[in-house]
Amino acid sequence: MTVWQQVIMVGMIVLGTMLTRFLPFLLFPSGKPTPKYIQYLGKVLPSAVFGLLVVYCLKKVSLFAGSRGIPEAVSMAVVIALHLWKRQMLLSIAGGTVCYMLLVQFVF
Repeated sequence: MTVWQQVIMVGMIVLGTMLTRFLPFLLFPSGKPTPKYIQYLGKVLPSAVFGLLVVYCLKKVSLFAGSRGIPEAVSMAVVIALHLWKRQMLLSIAGGTVCYMLLVQFVF
């Protein structure tokens, strides 16, 4: 890329970052109550993202080839156990990911 293209690209990245950071504060100022649909989205989107992550991670698992889904099943059990124990989504996702990577690299 030329220098001019690099400058344009960095400028667009800065603009996109600033837009995503500042726009919520402009649309929903602190003095006004948060709209009901935004509160609703705040409640349902974390579960929806978690569901999408599960579907994405398991879409190519074959029960008839390779390790037959054993690392995936064990990792799902770890995710469920961690989530029931600590109730923290990021810890559950990270724990399941680490478990899966260890199983794939060293066991299967």
